[in-house]
Parts: sequence; structure tokens; C-alpha cells
Amino acid sequence: MDSSANDSKTLIDVKDISFSYGPVKVLQDVTFPIQRGDFLAIIGPNGSGKTTLIKIILGLLKPSKGRIRILGKPAEEFEDWRKIGYVPQQATHIDPFFPASAREVVAMEFHASRKIPSLTKREEELCIEKALKQVGMDHFKNWRIGSLSGGQQQRIFIARAIVNEPHILFLDEPTTGVDSETQEHFYDMLDNLNKKEGITIVLITHDTGIVNKHVSQVACLNQQLVYHGTHEEFCRSGAFKEMLAGHHLISHRH
Repeated sequence: MDSSANDSKTLIDVKDISFSYGPVKVLQDVTFPIQRGDFLAIIGPNGSGKTTLIKIILGLLKPSKGRIRILGKPAEEFEDWRKIGYVPQQATHIDPFFPASAREVVAMEFHASRKIPSLTKREEELCIEKALKQVGMDHFKNWRIGSLSGGQQQRIFIARAIVNEPHILFLDEPTTGVDSETQEHFYDMLDNLNKKEGITIVLITHDTGIVNKHVSQVACLNQQLVYHGTHEEFCRSGAFKEMLAGHHLISHRH
């Protein structure tokens, strides 16, 4: 279902997006909205264009066709990137001896490119404390980032992504290499950010079995948009289960 970019519920409006790497077509005529309050899982086989689509939304790649509107503005005119949080693939692949504490890693976001700092030091510290608490890592703020587990590091990078209190948070395969029990707690934490903190979540993932009790919307890509809608409707569709052969989808919510 298409949505007007002027709809106040629509945070991101993706319209007719196509993209190719040279002669290789990656995306074709992809259209869907990301709406306020969504917990959206973007799924699809390897090479289906999931990460490419997120990079286009974030302005890291330019589409060959189509347009993106972010918070009502054309993507090329959008400047308030503090409202968009992003945790890329392999964010936790860092030097274990990197001499920075968890708190310092979160603080780096205030000085990231495209984000002009405007807070006092005291205000920054309060924001850092809040973000670390939101991801359950406030007691680890002085630990060296390299001494934390992969799951703990991932929480720190999410704290960094939300320290500016964004409207929407993008995460690209955030639990790769994390054990199943840690994954479950991790998704519970994301659910809390979505429901209690009001952050719209967009998650690229293959972990469809474990996120089923949290996601509200599914966008299924295979170069084209195969499906966009509620999680329950997706799970009832045999065609989309067949596309994701080998993945176990459960429609029951706990």
C-alpha cells in the first residue's frame, strides 16, 4: 500500500526505487512506507538488495531511479540526520585493544559526520547516561569496549545510535555471531526501545524465528518488493514461506 509523504505517520517514504551495480540489477521499482511506531523486519535471500536499500535511504548510495522522502523532505534536502540512527553490519568488529571505554564510544556520536554538536558537556553526559541505561549497559560505561562480549558491544553501538534520541533506528544484521539466548534478550531490548521509548525500528535480519513476537511489519525483498504488510499476514502466506525456504516462521505472539 502506497502512502503520501505528507502523512504525519510516515517517517520514510520509498517510491519506485531501482539500483544497479554496473550491469547487475539489485533493486527494481521498490515502493513502501516506514511509519511511526513500526517494528519493521526487512527480510529476503542473500543478494536481494536489503542492505543496498538501507544505504539508499541513508543517502550512502544514489538510486538510478525513484525517490526517498525522509520526515516529509526529499532525501537530498534532508539535513537533520540526528533523527536517524544506524548500526551497520559488523559494527562490533573492532580491535580488542582499541583504547576507548564504552562511554567514549557512545560519546563519539556527538562528533560524527553530518551531525553538528549543539549540547553542553553536561547535557551530553546526561544523554550518554540515558542511552546506556536504555540498552542495559550503564554499569559497563567505564569498561574498555574491547573487553566486552559481542552482545554487549552491540548494545553499546545501539546506545551510540540512539544517544541523539532519533525518531527511527536502522540495524543491519545486528545479531550475527551472537548466541541464541543473547539474541532473545537483545530483541527484548529492541522491543522496549520501540514500545516504551517510541523509537521506530527497522531491522535487516535472517533471524525470522526469534523476532516474530516483536515485529509488527515485514518487508520482503527479492530485488523487487515481494511483500509489505503485517507480520501475521506474511506468516499466513504460503508463497512467501516458499520464498524463504529453510526459515521457520511462527505467527504466534507471546
